[in-house]
Amino acid sequence: MSSLDWLSNLSYLSYNKVMNIQEKRLYHQIHPVKLATDIGVTFPFLYFFWLHQVWLAFAIGFIPPIIVSTVMMVLPPNLEKRKKSALGKYIKRYMTPVIETIRLLTLAPMAYGSWTHDVFPIVIGVVLLVVAWCNGLIMRSFRT
Repeated sequence: MSSLDWLSNLSYLSYNKVMNIQEKRLYHQIHPVKLATDIGVTFPFLYFFWLHQVWLAFAIGFIPPIIVSTVMMVLPPNLEKRKKSALGKYIKRYMTPVIETIRLLTLAPMAYGSWTHDVFPIVIGVVLLVVAWCNGLIMRSFRT
C-alpha cells in the first residue's frame, strides 16, 4: 500500500468519480454552505443598492456565491446524501435551467426596490423566488 492510498478514501475524490459535472452543479445548490452564502449575501446586496453603491452591491452579491460554487465544483463535498434526499429528488425533477434563471432574475425587482426605496418590488422579488423554489409543489397541486 503506497503512502497516497488513503487519498482514494477522501469523499471528494471518490465522489468526483461517481457524480458528473451536471449533478455537481445541481446538487451543490442545496448544500448548506451554498444556501447560507446565497441567503447571506442577499441582505448586504440590497442594502448597498439602497445606498446606490452599485459596484459594492454587485461585488458582495455575486463574488462570494461564485467563489463558493467554484470551490464546490473543483473540490466538491460529498453530495450523495443530498442527491438521495427528498429535496435532492425534488430539485432533480423541478430545478430546470429556466427555473434557475428565474431564481437569479428575482434579484432584479429586489434591487430596483432597494434602489428606489420601495419595499413592494422587494416583496414581489421574494415571492417570485419562493414560487421558483416551490414550482414543483405548485405544479403538483394543479395536477391533482
